[in-house]
Amino acid sequence: MKKFWKWKNQAQTETAPAERTLFLNGTIAEESWFDDDVTPQLFKDELMAGSGDITVWINSPGGDCVAAAQIYNMLMDYKGNVTVKIDGIAASAASVIAMAGTKVLMSPVSMMMIHNPMTIAFGDSAEMQKAIEMLGSVKDSIINAYEIKTGLSRAKLSHLMDAETWMDANKAVELGFADEVIKRSGDTEDMEAPTVSMLYSKANVVNSLMDKIAAKCAIEPKHTHQHRADDLLDRLNLIKNWR
Repeated sequence: MKKFWKWKNQAQTETAPAERTLFLNGTIAEESWFDDDVTPQLFKDELMAGSGDITVWINSPGGDCVAAAQIYNMLMDYKGNVTVKIDGIAASAASVIAMAGTKVLMSPVSMMMIHNPMTIAFGDSAEMQKAIEMLGSVKDSIINAYEIKTGLSRAKLSHLMDAETWMDANKAVELGFADEVIKRSGDTEDMEAPTVSMLYSKANVVNSLMDKIAAKCAIEPKHTHQHRADDLLDRLNLIKNWR
């Protein structure tokens, strides 16, 4: 089994408390997690093998939403504080895990992305309808995690997911998905933070591009001139007279 997580534990010393660090790198559950009793239990056993506060570093494009949901629940149920630090990307399912942090910090060069859940379905129209309903339920469950963390309305969160929204660290803090931007050790508290924030919507960009293409390729309709029968008759008579 290829694990997508790694623990680094540091025992307590005279000058420093015990430290537990969890690294989530790469695709979440690259191998089976769904319908697998071994992998979730292994993660839980390692999580519960120690005590005290935990720092979770995330750099993941996402993956299995079932695995993400279970990890989210395990971290939410953990007795100590869970500090999530995003140093690269927390996209899709990885963003759900990030919501379990007691505090969520993002590197100033990191990104977070949220979007609608996806699946592959096979079968007749009844099976397709079941898949659609299942995706709707999964989306609702994901919104629950975002709503608890951000306090945004479900309608707003649903719209952000529909648009496949990418956020830089400042925008994530602004919307409530993160609490702070990670500062370099030794930086003073009164340093002025960047005020520029970025939110990128794939759906909006595609729609805008399609509108521009449609406008560029539009064919002007030919103007048709309507004439009365009397006008046509007058013209025919005029031609006859010139013979």
